Amino acid sequence: MNASLRKFIFNDLQTVEGYIDPPDALVYLSLLQAQDRAGMGGGVAEIGVFYGRSYYLMKKIVGDAGKVLAIDLFDLGEAADGTPTQYHRFLDYGKRLGLTVDQDLVIKGDSTRLRPSDITDRLGRVRFFSIDGGHMLGHVVSDAALATDALAEHGIIAFDDTFNPAWPEVTVGVADFLRERADTFSAFCMTKYKTYVCRRAFHDVYYRAIREAPDLAAFRHVDTQFLGSKTVRLHNPMGRRMVYELMVHAGMRGLSERVYR
Repeated sequence: MNASLRKFIFNDLQTVEGYIDPPDALVYLSLLQAQDRAGMGGGVAEIGVFYGRSYYLMKKIVGDAGKVLAIDLFDLGEAADGTPTQYHRFLDYGKRLGLTVDQDLVIKGDSTRLRPSDITDRLGRVRFFSIDGGHMLGHVVSDAALATDALAEHGIIAFDDTFNPAWPEVTVGVADFLRERADTFSAFCMTKYKTYVCRRAFHDVYYRAIREAPDLAAFRHVDTQFLGSKTVRLHNPMGRRMVYELMVHAGMRGLSERVYR
């Protein structure tokens, strides 16, 4: 386990407004580190940045030598003059964390209007692609196709809110993606909020990476089948989640990491 990265995840990162929780943050860490150990290169991309919690997580993990591309409308909030405040807040969080945003690797716009070359011209092929943009079926279908066309052979796509009842069309979109590409893609990991997929040739590599990751040892690993693929479901018990939330709300972020050892 990397103590400094875990400290970042459980302490510093929690100061950024956003939604990625510790289990998925540790999955991101485990998968990106597994790729590094295996020499699986490529850029990292995210659709749906919000204020940057998962973006800065990936930025921290890949380090100064890595490239992370941010794609978002950046149209949230409103300043006194009527202009959106989201982008400036996103940059401010980076300054607080000591992580510099390469503004040449930021695309302000609608992801459904992008071409794969808009991504690969900046990053090369993508090894890890986080999709958390529009949650209607058309958005999911478009973003999944874009990610697929920009993905390296060993690339991973992380779909957010896959089984969130508030966004049922995400579930439909991810299921359709896996059914329509059953000969080439498969899921290998699921958490409460996300589903992780890769090309079938790399399924066992990433399945084992999740199974063997030291940072994921605190979770119960449950094998399940998802559209014909053996998938690890990481179970995070309610009791642990409650203890963690109580510690965070009590101002004990620095100690909350112990809950997930």
